[in-house]
Amino acid sequence: MKRTILAIIVIFQLTACAELQQVVNQLPQGQGIGNAEIANGLRQALDMGIDKQVTKLTQTDGFFKNELVKILLPEELQKVDKTLRDIGLGKLADEGLKVLNRAAENAVGEATPIFVDAVKGITFNDAKGILLGNDNAATQYLTSATQKQLYAKFNPVIKNSFEKVGADKIWQNLITKYNSIPLTKNVNPDLTDYVTNEALNGVYTMIAVEEKEIRTKVSSRTTDLLRKVFGLQD
Repeated sequence: MKRTILAIIVIFQLTACAELQQVVNQLPQGQGIGNAEIANGLRQALDMGIDKQVTKLTQTDGFFKNELVKILLPEELQKVDKTLRDIGLGKLADEGLKVLNRAAENAVGEATPIFVDAVKGITFNDAKGILLGNDNAATQYLTSATQKQLYAKFNPVIKNSFEKVGADKIWQNLITKYNSIPLTKNVNPDLTDYVTNEALNGVYTMIAVEEKEIRTKVSSRTTDLLRKVFGLQD
């Protein structure tokens, strides 16, 4: 009996997916909306996420005061932060964290042109998959289309930013003090790669926030096209 019920459930799910795909394939005739409009709706949603959320990250404290994306020390250096605070050097530890986030804020300004090109490249087939996907399907598409380029852009900017804001000196001071503490194991971290990846994660996190808002809240669909396209998934 259990096997029969399971088989019915599986058949129902497969049938439902097939029907949903068929509906999407027939959207131009059945819903009065064309292929170009669907792709443009997805582009508009991503453009909105880039404009509304990524721009915030380029501002002072865009990372540092945003708990969703604030960059903390890598796990292997958490002991540095804790030890410094334990011996009364909390202010120095805070400065060390702040310069990591400042570097990310400086780098994100390089992202917009790359995102714009990726958004322009969305095809109708891409759009169909995104529309049928989960709450961050558009963000996942953007990640796959831009991650390598953004890393190449962010990395040198973050390296230069470390030098510009004095992060190299702050971290040298911080690590030197830590290494001078008795019974601690010396560390010599290269944080550029770590902060680059954390900055990328922060950018995609904020785009995903906006995408989910548009998908789940009708009030966030602020244009006729967004209401029309994302209404299909409701």
